[in-house]
Amino acid sequence: MKNMIEVNHIHISLGKKKVLNDLTFHVKEQEIFGFLGPSGAGKTTTIKILTGQLLAGEGDFFVDASKDEIGILSDNTGAYERLTVYRNVLFFAELANVPKKAVSDVLKKVKLWEDKDKKVKNLSKGMKQRLYLACAIVHKPKLLFLDEPTAALDPATTEEIHELLRELQKSGTTIFLTTHNMEEADELCDRVAFLNKGKIVELGKPAELKLKYAKDIVKVSFKNGKEVEVSKDAKQLMQVLKENSSLGLRAIHSEEANLAQIFLSLTGRELK
Repeated sequence: MKNMIEVNHIHISLGKKKVLNDLTFHVKEQEIFGFLGPSGAGKTTTIKILTGQLLAGEGDFFVDASKDEIGILSDNTGAYERLTVYRNVLFFAELANVPKKAVSDVLKKVKLWEDKDKKVKNLSKGMKQRLYLACAIVHKPKLLFLDEPTAALDPATTEEIHELLRELQKSGTTIFLTTHNMEEADELCDRVAFLNKGKIVELGKPAELKLKYAKDIVKVSFKNGKEVEVSKDAKQLMQVLKENSSLGLRAIHSEEANLAQIFLSLTGRELK
């Protein structure tokens, strides 16, 4: 599978601050790629470079999509508050030279068709976020950039957006997702990159990373409520079971690291 994005040794400073430091990675076609890190790590700056909004100081990159084939949903995405939902999406459809039918199709997809005649100023935050997404995908982009798409949304709305992103991926769209929500990344992404102070400190498939950084212990629970953490070494485990055989075994659980714990162990920083 070919690469949709290739980034090679990009450096950029804003004033005296080093925002991106030797940034190198690639994104495969039809992949959901998670670009993860706390606020100020350089995620939004990277999107601005890849979408032509900002020039890199050093290094080079390649994006296998024209401007007309790209969709963007960022934290400063907005809409015309006094216009209806339908008119907002129609505006973006006309800019992209796609037929009107695309407007009704995408509004049905984001579950806003019944609200198409409502003015944007009267929408809830979750409905606005779905509207912004509709505007970003009405032209069926080849490449979609999403900057914190579910920040501050309720769980139900978040899950609806996740389902839509999976549908877009199946239809051929490559998705570049920035987020500090590690659970979201674990659920959605094929691969993730951990960004800290402008530098990638780890990159890989979520399942492989969790296995790589898994705690080398298991937790043994007994029926009386007692819990013992022990090395995965078979001899030590058998010794604990033997010593507590009278208590009755309830369960043995392996201690798997999650993405947030991995990031913390690599950087000493929590994702806030």
